[in-house]
Amino acid sequence: MKVLIKKAKVIVPDSSFHHKTVDILIVNGIIKEIGKISSKADKTVEGENLHVSAGFMDMRAFSMEPGHESMESLESLALAAAKGGFTQVAIMPNTEPIIESKASIKYFQHFSENSLTDLLPTSAVTKDTKGEDFTDMYDLLEAGALAFTDGHKPLWNSDILFKTLQYLYPKKALLMNRAEEPTLSIFGQMHEGTCSTMMGTKGIPSEAEELMVMRDLKLLEYAGLEHDNALLHFSCISTEAAVKLIKKAKQKGLPVSCDIAAHQLAFTDKDLTSFDSNLKVNPPFRGQNDVKALKKGLADGTIDVIVSDHRPLDEEHKNLEFDLAEFGVIGLQTAFAAMNTHADLDIDRLVSCLTDRPRKLLNLNLPLFVEGAKANLTFFNPDSSYTFKEKDIVSKSKNSPFIGKDLKGKIVATFHKGHHIIN
Repeated sequence: MKVLIKKAKVIVPDSSFHHKTVDILIVNGIIKEIGKISSKADKTVEGENLHVSAGFMDMRAFSMEPGHESMESLESLALAAAKGGFTQVAIMPNTEPIIESKASIKYFQHFSENSLTDLLPTSAVTKDTKGEDFTDMYDLLEAGALAFTDGHKPLWNSDILFKTLQYLYPKKALLMNRAEEPTLSIFGQMHEGTCSTMMGTKGIPSEAEELMVMRDLKLLEYAGLEHDNALLHFSCISTEAAVKLIKKAKQKGLPVSCDIAAHQLAFTDKDLTSFDSNLKVNPPFRGQNDVKALKKGLADGTIDVIVSDHRPLDEEHKNLEFDLAEFGVIGLQTAFAAMNTHADLDIDRLVSCLTDRPRKLLNLNLPLFVEGAKANLTFFNPDSSYTFKEKDIVSKSKNSPFIGKDLKGKIVATFHKGHHIIN
């Protein structure tokens, strides 16, 4: 199969073609030629303002298989990822059973062998993600665990977190934690503020996130661990206070990193006055000052990565009264457009948040953009505007906060491991 892509602007900083507009010939999954190409191909991809980068990498998505395949199968998850431009996706361990055995890791590895999108399993830090006892992390790392986290559950046990940092340090493996003090957020439904008070809804205070960030950073400093890459990663921060704390920690030289969910840039707590359960997420949508702080953190490099935080949920879990509905939204198909529409970043920095930065944190190689390399590429038009509709969703679950919303930035095509998809 020969696929010719015409006039694509390259966004790959390490490439000699960076910021140049070129034609690209891909033959059986290999980048055969880069330049001005006139040869015939089986398929031709062309369009206005076409850009190309390394295939996108997502650091945080949830698989409902095994356990709840009716909400999302591996096939539909991988398809949603490919449609969103992602060739690699880090899978959180909160499946049924929990990803905490070699067999559970092999389950995802086996699927990924024949899939365009690699579904890369992370492993639970604690057994059954209860925060009480360690999993066999060294064995799981050898089996191929990408990183260690309890996923949507915070590591509430300080001793567990401290010892895990020490335990993983010799292997330079990344520990990822959700910054939430669970006793402060219990029964919370949305951000605690004027809106939650007016709506009569139990709030989740910003202090729940701030206290956990403070604790983790203090333990990281106490551990005295040094590394040129991050050892502790905060998943889905959402508050102005968290951004400031992490910025100070980085200035002190602590090996720490963080990400935000793409949807956090698009909404605030004021949007929840409609009690739309598709806007119920954790961490919750915060105030306008928090959103401004997240954008500033992206611009100055405090925030390293933007993730999809993709969590499929069916009607039985979402189409309920607001206080009964579960937290979570799908995001793989809309992550790039949400970022591009709301992050206020130039295209180079935005692409970096989806390509080289997550791979560096997870010790993965950045795909090469040279003739003879395997094609691991995402093609997109950052200026293409459209209204996202439910019929566009390929996930089995439809819990997207962007249905009916205007977005800017379309994925045109995704190539990886000899497979490709053209939207």
